[in-house]
Formats: sequence, structure tokens, C-alpha cells
Amino acid sequence: MRIIEGYESLQAILTRQGPSGRSFESDEREKSVREIIAEVARRGDAALYDFTSRFDGVKLTSLEIPKETIETALDEIPPELLAALKLAAARISSYHTAQRDSLLQERVKDGLGWLIRPLKRVGIIVPGQAAPLPSSLLMGVMPAKAAGVKEIIVMTPPQKNGKVHPATLAAAAIAGVDKVFSVGGAHAVAALAFGTETIPAVDKICGPGNIYVTLAKKLLYGTVGIDGLFGPSEVVIIADDKADPAYCASDLLAQAEHTSGSAVLLTDSAAAGEKVRMEVEKQVKMLQHSQETEKNLFDYGMIGVVENLDQAVELANRYAPEHLLLLVEKPEEYLGKITAAGCVITGTKGTVALGDYIAGPSHILPTGGTARFGSPLNVTDFVKITSLVNTNEFDIDSIVRSGKLIAEAEGLDAHAKALGKRKTE
Repeated sequence: MRIIEGYESLQAILTRQGPSGRSFESDEREKSVREIIAEVARRGDAALYDFTSRFDGVKLTSLEIPKETIETALDEIPPELLAALKLAAARISSYHTAQRDSLLQERVKDGLGWLIRPLKRVGIIVPGQAAPLPSSLLMGVMPAKAAGVKEIIVMTPPQKNGKVHPATLAAAAIAGVDKVFSVGGAHAVAALAFGTETIPAVDKICGPGNIYVTLAKKLLYGTVGIDGLFGPSEVVIIADDKADPAYCASDLLAQAEHTSGSAVLLTDSAAAGEKVRMEVEKQVKMLQHSQETEKNLFDYGMIGVVENLDQAVELANRYAPEHLLLLVEKPEEYLGKITAAGCVITGTKGTVALGDYIAGPSHILPTGGTARFGSPLNVTDFVKITSLVNTNEFDIDSIVRSGKLIAEAEGLDAHAKALGKRKTE
């Protein structure tokens, strides 16, 4: 891994706000996704069968996976994995139930307030052709369940054998998903947005995916609700000289295991940075995908050395990472200074992987610097807030004149007259 010293040099690299060269509009892939969306809108299920054959190499005979197949999957995976998935589901559910009870409280006072209503139907995108991702299913479904969504639909691509992996189906059974369809990619997003003969249209689409899924979500925003546009995974680790170099290295490698995954360590100790670099070189040789991981580290990884940890925090805020791991002696002293991160993990044995699978918060997090304004997938993603105005509890005469004056200043005569009629003679 390269080591870069100095706040100024790192600031130039890690500041992501402003022009970045990232443009979907000129991308040929966007043109392809537009064509896919148009085909699904025009041909419905027939287009889904064709695209699944074309992109996944699978000729489906049915889009929906039967309930019996989903339930049977509980017996098809190892008991230890089943228990692990149940524990993860329980922890994710507990976290988001507490979040709901804290954040989602209706209120009416002096005639003003808000109503909170769960969405009726949502679609959760779960990648899974190359490898099963039951964790992503749980991380998308359990917050929706906690928020009270009435119907939850999962879209996940078939593997090369034409089937969805039993671990993903077992997770669907544990989570209480209503329907699972063996469809992935941009065509799955389009199907959820428009509805087809078999797949019902949803109110919102959530979950990560490849660039084609992301482009489809971008293009269909407004037709349907979208949780966010997610890019490659990323971590920033802030470490002092007390941090275990082996722990730091293992988390850098875990991020670099993702395609284009960014792995950044910031430290106020040049000696600590060098120890981590050496540990990375040692550990990467023991990984199953060592060559790919090493390449990602070369392309997207770095160790930054700064004068103090306050500078490290400032750089992390500029980068606004998906994951921020604080491996420092007194993390509580820095939490109040963190303004932009999808998930912050502290503790001497902290690791992003705990958040990825079982800690409790959803691992569907803002990426690409969007943590400056975005949030992790949470219960508020699955509800609507409706403003309430009960004029029977207003002293109309005390405010209607001011409203009428503003309407007149804006040249909206009908508005002004409507307000005038409400004034008590």
C-alpha cells in the first residue's frame, strides 16, 4: 500500500465534493439500461424471461419462487448457518424496532402536527448470481418490517443452475418476505417500478446492486421511490499508535476484497502506518482472492500520516466514507467531531464486518461521499410523513391578515381572496 504524508496532500486526494468525473449521462451503459426499461414497460413478463436468459444464462419457466420452495430452504442449509441467520435477523429487527419507537412518533399540538404511515408495498433488490447474499436480504427487509410495511417483495437473480441459493431463500423465510422473484439486474428494477403481469408495482425500491441496477434506480426515480444510488464499498480507519496493526490490516483487506473497494487508513503515527503496511503485505498472501485484493489495494487503498487525530477526523469528514472505523484509545473524544459517515464503529476489537452481518444497523449505507447528506437504510425510508393542519384549533383572525399580505405580495389574487373570506367579520 502507498503511504502518503501530510494533511495538504491527503486533503487534495480525499475531498470528494465538487466535480468528480463521475457521469452516468455519457455512459453507454445508461443507453442500454434505458432500452431495458422500455422493453420491460412494453412487454412485461416476456421481457423479464428474455433478459434473464440473455444476462444470467438461465431459461426460467416461472418468475415467482413458490412458498413451499422458500420454506424448504430452511432445511437445506447447515443448522449452524440457519441459527446465524436467525440471530442476525433478530438483532437487525431489534435495532430498527427501537429506532422506530424513538423516531416515529405522531404529534398534534395547537392544531398542527404530522401523521406517520408505512408504505404499502416495497421491493428489495438482493444481488446474488455470483454468490448468495442472505445478509443483504435481511438488511433490507428487517427495517421495512419494523416500519410496518404491509407487503415486501424480494428480487434476486438465479444462479447458473437456474435456482436461487437456499441460504437466500432461508433468509427470506426467516424475515417473513411475502414474495420472492427470481429476477435481478436493471430489468428487476423496471419490473418493480411499472409492475408486470406477475410482479406487482411497488411504492419504493431499496437495496444495492451493480452499475446497471444503480442506473435503473437513477432513471426510474420519480416513477417509484428510491433509497439511494450505491457504489463500491469503502472504509476509512482512524488509528493511533495503540491500535493493533493486525486488526487494521484485516479491515483494509476486507474492504479491498470488494471490487473497487476503497480502503484508507489515517494515523498520526508514521511508525504505526508502516506496521500496518507490513501487516497488509503479510495477510494478503493468505487470502483466497489475493491477486484481486492486492490490485484493489494498489488502485484504491492508501495509508495517510497526519500530525494529529483531529486532522484525521477532518479528512474523514471530507471523504464522507460509508464505514468509519475508530481504532483509537478514546473514541468518545472524537465522535462529536464526526459529521459525515454512513456507520461509525468503535472499540478495540471493532471491525466493519460485524456491521456487515450481525451487529444490528443495516449495512445498506451511503457511498461515494453521499454520507455528507445521506443516511443508512432505516425505518424512515419505509414511512411517509403527512403534515396535519386543523384550523378549528387556530385563532384564524390573528394570522389570516399576514397570510393575505404575503399572497398579495406574490401577486396571487385568488389566494388572497380565499384567505380574506376566512376572516371573521
